[in-house]
Amino acid sequence: MLARLRLSTLRHANQPWFRSMSGAPTTKNYINGKLTESAATKWIDVHNPATQEVVTRVPESTNEEMLAAVAAASDAFQSWSKTSILSRQQIMFRLQNLIKENKSTLAAALTKEQGKTLADAEGDVFRGLQVVEHACGITSMQLGETLPSISTDMDIHSYRLPLGVCAGITPFNFPAMIPLWMFPMSLVCGNTYVLKPSERDPTVTMMLVELAEQAGVPPGVVNVIHGTKPSVDFICTNPDIKAISFVGSNHVGEYIYELGSKHGKRVQSNMGAKNHGVVMPDANKEHTLNMLTGAAFGAAGQRCMALSTAVFVGNARDWIPELVSRAKQLKVDAGHKKGADLGPLISPQAKQRVEELIQSGVDEGAVLALDGRGVQVAGFEQGNFVGPTVLSDVKPNMRCYTEEIFGPVLVIVNVDTLDEAIDVINKNPYGNGTAIFTNSGAVARKFTMDIDVGQVGVNVPIPVPLPMFSFTGSRASFRGDTNFYGQQGVKFFTQVKTVTSMWRSEDSQEAEKFVVMPTQR
Repeated sequence: MLARLRLSTLRHANQPWFRSMSGAPTTKNYINGKLTESAATKWIDVHNPATQEVVTRVPESTNEEMLAAVAAASDAFQSWSKTSILSRQQIMFRLQNLIKENKSTLAAALTKEQGKTLADAEGDVFRGLQVVEHACGITSMQLGETLPSISTDMDIHSYRLPLGVCAGITPFNFPAMIPLWMFPMSLVCGNTYVLKPSERDPTVTMMLVELAEQAGVPPGVVNVIHGTKPSVDFICTNPDIKAISFVGSNHVGEYIYELGSKHGKRVQSNMGAKNHGVVMPDANKEHTLNMLTGAAFGAAGQRCMALSTAVFVGNARDWIPELVSRAKQLKVDAGHKKGADLGPLISPQAKQRVEELIQSGVDEGAVLALDGRGVQVAGFEQGNFVGPTVLSDVKPNMRCYTEEIFGPVLVIVNVDTLDEAIDVINKNPYGNGTAIFTNSGAVARKFTMDIDVGQVGVNVPIPVPLPMFSFTGSRASFRGDTNFYGQQGVKFFTQVKTVTSMWRSEDSQEAEKFVVMPTQR
């Protein structure tokens, strides 16, 4: 049996990545293969979103600690980049087995800090695991190119080589999946890594790093620092970091892209979204309503690919009351409770913002078909809960439409034709994902051809590509020119070196043999 995580996630204070300080458990840095206690003077409390219990305290890693992490990664790169690709592949095979073996443990820790249901947390882990599994195919993805005889006795061939030290900055909403989008692909390509997890839920990242160590990742190849803006600024400006991956809000993502690019770094930045689901009158009603309900309210709407806007075309709007009825049946509860369909939001501030955006819709003339504010969950009265909410008759100029709500709120826009629906979506600045529900192949094809969004689903509400493809959000949802995972992920984490060589054919011919006594003339 493969090794499991060494200690239970249910008692954080006893885990190796935590220490006790005045009775409060605290998260450690992970630098050069060692868990190091931070000398930070600033700490951030991490709360269980269902109870407000302080689960751990996260340091604002000091500048010296962050420099040490980069130095460890730089030193490790010298040997790791020369490790055979087969050895790196074998480590990924072991890592994916370890993640599978510890899936439930990872999910339990994730739910405690992030709040999503256990089933959803396992899905979070599983979608990240798929990227690790894909990384196991690196031997067919990191191939170069060759062209012989481009001129007499001259050949050209190219290599895909690692960049050096890379860094990742991850969001709170997918604390397992997003780190696994980043460091496994980077490592298997021969880079070393510095990871800054969200300060709101860092534990799963620490657990994944422990599993990477067990899988055989050498000291210094992956390092973890913590913090907020100072650590982000450090990553964006440190000259030894060659590339940055980010997933999060538009405000932060634009900042990282601009600052990192200014300092000569390669940056990929996945940001906000306003994803639309178009409902045609000929769609399968049962399937469509079920898909809309899950995609809008699952994970309490805290997904960058949540289907937060439904566009009903023509008389499909007659289905809205039934959609509201299905949303009412969803159970709001703490994420670890059996039968919970959606858990709490990440923080009281997030709850306040979502409720303010709901009220803004009402104030601007939207119809509040279902109000999830004020929901009470027995035994978890302090939790950050908002129930499923539906705002109908929404207009594109309303704040509840123009802003990403990031909560369990579905806004509904009514139009008369498919062309109007396409126009509404294309005028929205975001381009992360969209979907259409229809039984017409012609309608589906017109939609997929005319829509200006990077990821499109046909009767699929959340069209996140599997890792053999790439995550291709576009327009205001993405900054950079190379996307996450898949073949584009390999391109992001490598650079091309081209070699032109000439070996003259006449040099292969044997020279005439001289066996007589040499004489001087």
